[in-house]
Amino acid sequence: MTAYRVKLTEFEGPLDLLLFFIKRDELDITNIPISRITKEFLEYLHLMASLDLEVAGDFIVMAATLMQIKVRMLLPRDENAPDEEDPRAELVRRLVEYKRFKEMAQEFGTLETEQRKVYYRKFFEADPRTLVEEEDDDFMKDVSLFNLISAYKTALNQMPRKVIHEVQLMPVSVDEQMSFVMDFLRVHGPTTLLALVAHMVEKIRIVVTVIAVLELTKNKVIVLSPAEGREDIAIRSVTPLVPMNLASA
Repeated sequence: MTAYRVKLTEFEGPLDLLLFFIKRDELDITNIPISRITKEFLEYLHLMASLDLEVAGDFIVMAATLMQIKVRMLLPRDENAPDEEDPRAELVRRLVEYKRFKEMAQEFGTLETEQRKVYYRKFFEADPRTLVEEEDDDFMKDVSLFNLISAYKTALNQMPRKVIHEVQLMPVSVDEQMSFVMDFLRVHGPTTLLALVAHMVEKIRIVVTVIAVLELTKNKVIVLSPAEGREDIAIRSVTPLVPMNLASA
């Protein structure tokens, strides 16, 4: 199978991943379970590598920092230094500050979007987009890279486990899985990532299907949004699809 590398122009950083864990599990940002967070952080780095994503050096630095904090917390405290700072304190300060700036940036972005709906310069050719395009151009609604990786991780965990490992060549390509995704939507209508890969028992097919979903989203063929109530991604086609029985008539 030809290697397929995914490159993202806007890539969330390591602090975004930590905030994703905190928000998903409703953790106290000032009392982070460092052992649990470190384990999940390393698992997500492994999943990024399996998806052939380019992992920035900041993620490696953060992984080393988390492991260092974990080791310091396992060491006995010095009884002669009762005021010794919690090993997590510096990380918590960085997270709180980053979260504050991120929320402010999102708020300013919302104000900018609302202002565009109220007043235009009347020189539309120089504007990046029009009001109609703003309503239809949100192809990943509140979905981050980590939402997708989380759904991918759940899909892998649900994959049947084989006692005997069978090595076989899987002739599967991104183009084939892109066609499969569109045919699945044509037959079943809007779906989810877990439903899309529910019948798959080969890890490589799940990986290539996730890449195919990313490629279709980049080409503005499908729209992704969070699935309510569980770690999954909702998928729908941008344009109405003709059902298979009508298409073949």
